[in-house]
Amino acid sequence: MKKESRKEARRGQIIETALALFAQKGFYATTIPDIAEKTGMSVGNLYNYFPSKEAMAQEIIRYVSTMLGETIHEINESALTTKEKIRRIVRFYFGLCEERPELIEFFLRVYLANREVFHDGCEGMICVAPFMTEIMVFFEEGVRAGDLRNQDFFSAFGLFMGYLGGMAFLNGERILPKNLEDYADEIADNIYGALKA
Repeated sequence: MKKESRKEARRGQIIETALALFAQKGFYATTIPDIAEKTGMSVGNLYNYFPSKEAMAQEIIRYVSTMLGETIHEINESALTTKEKIRRIVRFYFGLCEERPELIEFFLRVYLANREVFHDGCEGMICVAPFMTEIMVFFEEGVRAGDLRNQDFFSAFGLFMGYLGGMAFLNGERILPKNLEDYADEIADNIYGALKA
């Protein structure tokens, strides 16, 4: 393996480890030594990859946003109806909640709850631009097709993500009496019903 690809693989390992620890323990309760220990590195070596814990958290939210954005882009590019695209996005998001709960936990419990950490080029929606852009495209195309009401983006976005985030939270707290996926179609129908033209 080339030196550059080894370094990228190590960087990916650090991101995944920090993501899991931040999601589990919270941003402030997780220390650089915790991350170094879990990755089998020295603290000094870890700083060769990331200058601070904040920089690590910012890189993680970019990583999560890019991954979400890529999948929603694929859905946007498909020939599905707007209603079916909503269903596909809901199923994808709920699948992530089950398969990679640390991604959702990080977003809900670190990114949204610790906005002071996300500065220096990560303010506002900058670090989540890949995800936000694809959601904007989804709404614009739905309006253009005559399927969705033309409304303020943030009102529509808040409704959409409120459903998804709320269900993810209830699932994470083990409150739901059924599996999260069992709610996907009903939630998708509710979202479409609330947004349709």
